[in-house]
Amino acid sequence: MRTVYVIGIGSGDPDHLTLQAVAALKRVDVVFVIDKGEVKEDLTALRTGILDRHLEPGSYRVVEAADPERDRRAGAGEAGRSASYTAAVVDWQDRRGSLYASMIEELADGEIGAFLVWGDPSLYDGTLRLLEGVEGIEVISYPGISSVQALAAAHRLILNRVGRPVLVTTGRRIAAGLPADVDDIVVMLDGGTALAQLPDAEVADVEVYWGAYVGSPDELLVSGPVLDVRDEIVRIRAEARERKGWIMDTYLLRRHPGDR
Repeated sequence: MRTVYVIGIGSGDPDHLTLQAVAALKRVDVVFVIDKGEVKEDLTALRTGILDRHLEPGSYRVVEAADPERDRRAGAGEAGRSASYTAAVVDWQDRRGSLYASMIEELADGEIGAFLVWGDPSLYDGTLRLLEGVEGIEVISYPGISSVQALAAAHRLILNRVGRPVLVTTGRRIAAGLPADVDDIVVMLDGGTALAQLPDAEVADVEVYWGAYVGSPDELLVSGPVLDVRDEIVRIRAEARERKGWIMDTYLLRRHPGDR
């Protein structure tokens, strides 16, 4: 039996690793790395820094593979979860699952391998789901600090209000409109800046708490009434993406600011 750890490493701060995650890392024989290209070299550097900080040189080996290409045009501009978007994601996940299986073949019996997952393995990450299809392994998940937790801490927020639900969703989903029955909405994966496209009347009483690269030295934060700050967010986001070549951002939309 081979063992595979899925370890949450936080959203950008090396100190986001829990003591449990550090202890797990020290038991690892192989670290599996998905190469996402030169555009995200700083993420690679951060991951390497985490390994150098917690593991002795020569105590582990790295198995690396290039991330399969994904058709990001599918469903572009469409509200909701379009059939073409879903098909593109499923195809990409199938190919990534096959890649994971081939990488894990590098593990000898009794060895422990690890995938280091940004944020937390339970939130908008497919590693655990893809490993379900790999035979002959035991999977153990170690939680990490998610970008949602880091965002709340950076803005000194409590995500839930008394007796009220919190929805975690995507930019693609809110593009069709904000849900009427939830006042606190955490938005992730908003590649198209859906926030800026919502009608003024729909966000007239909504505040936004936005953050990009949260927890890293490049952290950017903006907050305030949506109608007052959304143009600023769009501008800062575009400048950051142009400068770094990628962006990871998250935000909370909150109706009727203050306790209810």
